[in-house]
Amino acid sequence: MTITQEAEFCIDLHCHSTASDGALPPEELVQRAREKGVTHLALTDHDTIAGLGDAETAAAAVGISLVAGTELSCVWRSHTIHIVGLDFDTANPGLNAALVRQNDNRWRRARTIAEKLGKLKIEDMVEKATIKAGGDVPGRPHFARVLVDEGVVKDSAQAFKRYLGTGKAGDVKGFWPSLEEVVKWITDAGGIAVLAHPRKYKLTATRLRSLTSDFRQAGGRAIEVSTSGQSSGDLGFLAELCRRENLLASQGSDFHFPGAPWCELGSIMKMPDGLEPVWHHFRKPVGVTAPV
Repeated sequence: MTITQEAEFCIDLHCHSTASDGALPPEELVQRAREKGVTHLALTDHDTIAGLGDAETAAAAVGISLVAGTELSCVWRSHTIHIVGLDFDTANPGLNAALVRQNDNRWRRARTIAEKLGKLKIEDMVEKATIKAGGDVPGRPHFARVLVDEGVVKDSAQAFKRYLGTGKAGDVKGFWPSLEEVVKWITDAGGIAVLAHPRKYKLTATRLRSLTSDFRQAGGRAIEVSTSGQSSGDLGFLAELCRRENLLASQGSDFHFPGAPWCELGSIMKMPDGLEPVWHHFRKPVGVTAPV
């Protein structure tokens, strides 16, 4: 169901387009968001802001307020963690230089994935995966589609189960910077750093508390309390973690492709009461009458 913190708004601050590993071009994603009732959207492609220009044009045409966003990969105590950046200056030179480095890291990872899958003897695997990614850096979902096309597996789920999932040959860890570095890139660009989908890292409660504490000490300001694939228990635990660390609360569908109702644009469980929404602290606050 679509429920927002303020009844007159539908706010989705986490989704992906073909600029990274999503299935829809930015313009189509924005149009779908409008059809689903979204009023405020952040496009948060992985380690890039390449889709924001097209998304901004489309958003203006359909009456959606677009928030600058990206989802950056980093490392915390040997774990790959994702940090969403929101409402930053897209022209910030430091952030843009960092995104170039992140893009280089993604290409290194893509080539390594292809090398690890070399025994399958698929010619031009990186090039084919790049086509699947619309010319951008391919990720594991794009390699999965190549394996389907080549007849190695019957579908993407099988590709992950046999070759690309956790612990398999194609599960290549990224060459990522530290959590502290990534948070600094976002804050130096005037944005808000958000700890993305905390329950997806499969950390114990104790480790997740440690991650959240380190994130806050590094300058992180918000945590995704409500996102796709969570139970009501997850929601309650993350709300309490948010309060404990005195963080702002964010939400987002983490939409990647149509046909998955559990992560549809605007379909977000209502956050528990008593949390301070991150969108109240944007440079142009949403849902408040004056800057906070």
